[in-house]
Amino acid sequence: MEYAVIFGKNPELSEAEFRAFARRFGIRFSELERSREWLVFEGPKKVEHLFHRLGGSLKLVRLVDGIEELEYSKLFTVSFYGKDDWKLWRKLGSDVKRHFRESGPAKFFKPRNVYAMPAELILKGFPEVRDVVFIFGRREWIGETVRVADPFELKKLDVERPRQRAILSIPPRLARIMVNLSEVREGKALDPFCGVGTVIQELLLQGFDAYGSDINPSIVNAAKENVAWLKKEFRVKRSAHLEVCDAKKLHRCFRGRFDLIVSEPYLGKPLRKKPTRGEAVEMARKLDSFYFPVFESFSRVMKRNGRVVFVFPAYRLSDGSIYRRERGWLRRLDFEVLGRYLDFEERHRVVRDIHVLRYRG
Repeated sequence: MEYAVIFGKNPELSEAEFRAFARRFGIRFSELERSREWLVFEGPKKVEHLFHRLGGSLKLVRLVDGIEELEYSKLFTVSFYGKDDWKLWRKLGSDVKRHFRESGPAKFFKPRNVYAMPAELILKGFPEVRDVVFIFGRREWIGETVRVADPFELKKLDVERPRQRAILSIPPRLARIMVNLSEVREGKALDPFCGVGTVIQELLLQGFDAYGSDINPSIVNAAKENVAWLKKEFRVKRSAHLEVCDAKKLHRCFRGRFDLIVSEPYLGKPLRKKPTRGEAVEMARKLDSFYFPVFESFSRVMKRNGRVVFVFPAYRLSDGSIYRRERGWLRRLDFEVLGRYLDFEERHRVVRDIHVLRYRG
């Protein structure tokens, strides 16, 4: 079948996640066309059943050959990608409406932009309320949204859990992306800087044997509260193994070896202003003196060819550029860099530099 996936606010990271997700779940697809915001492909229906496991994509669209193949809907909207033209939006919306009225009464609602966001669709009654999609690339693609990301679930995982750490916690969306970037489907997974348990939550939701640790006992207790809440609210049967442990001494806390480590560590003190290049180099150098023994510890608890998805700090500089440190010491410790991806917003001074690594051990 032919589909289109619509990427989220960080398209480069979203595309990397989608391709890793496809490899992770054995979804073989053929690319038909792509742009920065979307990818059109031919693939199996299996992608519909697994789409909810993506963190960085907004919609999955099932493509058709023309308007006449769209299934009837009493209430619908129209989403445009590749063009920003309200007049054309209204014209094509009217064309769809005329087609639907051959089967019964129909009307379409105006989204905030020329495309409907997942939250708008869910609040209107998706999937009963349809989202007819037009994608303008080398050719015009037409389809219907069949899956959307659920922002309300992600919000619940973030702000409705009993224990929170505003600003300091990784977003649930990013935790999901990082798990997919690993391409690891199952097994033992560890977050050695677990905080209140955002990554642990995602590991449990995706069926891993989840382990976590933090050096702060009160934070580990907070993570345990959140795991208990997750099991109740999301009907998760598995539990997590959480320990108070120094990330530099993991072998003392955990038996056996891990298939996967996913973590965001301490990234340094908050910055009041954008640093110069020299200041950024010095901050990164000092933090590397902490990260090096952490990765030495990883090497003692990881399986051969196990994966690590780890956030290092990068910096938005006063001249507008971004400083990303090269860490040759990773290879000396037998960690091969498979990919690097930035995740940030315009207001951020410290930027997430996500590394996907393989332990060659």
